[in-house]
Amino acid sequence: MNQQQHVAIPEQRHVDAVVSAFPAREARRHAMPRVSVVIPTLNEAKNLPTVFAHLPADLHEVIVVDGRSVDDTIDVARALRPGVRVVLQNRAGKGNAMACGFARATGDIVVMLDADGSADPREIPRFVEALMTGADFAKGTRFANGGGSSDITRVRSWGNRWLNRAANVLFGTRYTDLCYGYNAFWTHCLEALDIDPRPAEEAGRLWGDGFEIETIINTRMAKARMRVTEVPSFEFQRLHGTSNLDTWRDGGRVLRALLVERINGKGVRRTHVFLDNVAVAPPEAGRLQHEAGPRTGTDRS
Repeated sequence: MNQQQHVAIPEQRHVDAVVSAFPAREARRHAMPRVSVVIPTLNEAKNLPTVFAHLPADLHEVIVVDGRSVDDTIDVARALRPGVRVVLQNRAGKGNAMACGFARATGDIVVMLDADGSADPREIPRFVEALMTGADFAKGTRFANGGGSSDITRVRSWGNRWLNRAANVLFGTRYTDLCYGYNAFWTHCLEALDIDPRPAEEAGRLWGDGFEIETIINTRMAKARMRVTEVPSFEFQRLHGTSNLDTWRDGGRVLRALLVERINGKGVRRTHVFLDNVAVAPPEAGRLQHEAGPRTGTDRS
C-alpha cells in the first residue's frame, strides 16, 4: 500500500488571463526582483551541502530558520554560505519557521524551500518567471506536465487527490497539488497571509504553527483573490535523515485547515478586481528541467 511510485502526469491546463488593479506592482515585475529563499531546518547538517550547492548564484538572500537543531546545521549553513541569515524559531513547528522567515525577508519575492533535498533549488527560476509574467503566487505541483515524484506513495497520492477536490470545492480554486510546499510569492502577499511571527511568550502556540501552514497559505491566497500559477516541479526522496511526515495525522490536519479557513476571515480582501485564475506554467519555463535534481551518487528518479 505504501509502495513508492512515479506520479502519472495529466495534460497541462491553460486558463484565461487576469486583470490586475495593481499598476505599480505590474511595473515592478519588469525589473530584476530581489529573491529571498526561506529554508526551515531541524537537524539538516548532512543535507545542506547538496541543497546549498544548487542554489542560484544571484539570490538576494538565503534565510535559514532553525528549530533548535542539535547537530551542526547552523555552523554548516554559515560555512557553506557566509552571507546566510540565520533566524531561530520562537515557537515550534514548520508554520512558525515560515512565519519567522517571512518576517525577516527583505526581497521582492519569497521562495519556500525545504532543506532535505526533496525540492530542487535549480527550479527556483521557474517560480520567479511565473511571478514575473503575472502571477502573485507561484504554486509548485508534482501533478502537472513536467512535474512528478520519486517519493510519493499511493496512499499519499490518493489522499492528496481528495484533499485537492475538497479545497477546490470549498474555495473555488483549481489546485492540482495542495500538499506540496515548494512555492513562491511576491512579498506584498504577506499582508493577506496574516501569519503571526510573535514569540511563544507573547502568543503561545498559534493556529498555523504546524504542517497545516502550506494549506493555510494556499487557501488564503485564494481568499485574497491572488493570481495563481501552478509551476511543474519534481519531488525527490529526502537525502539524509528521517521525515516527520505522518500520512494520516497530517492529512487530518490538512482537512481541518480547509474547514477552519473556509469559515474564518483570515486573508479575505475585497480591494481589487480580478478574474479568478489558476494557470499552469509550461514545463519549459525557466532554465531547468526536473532531471537536473539533487543527487548524491544514487539516482533517485
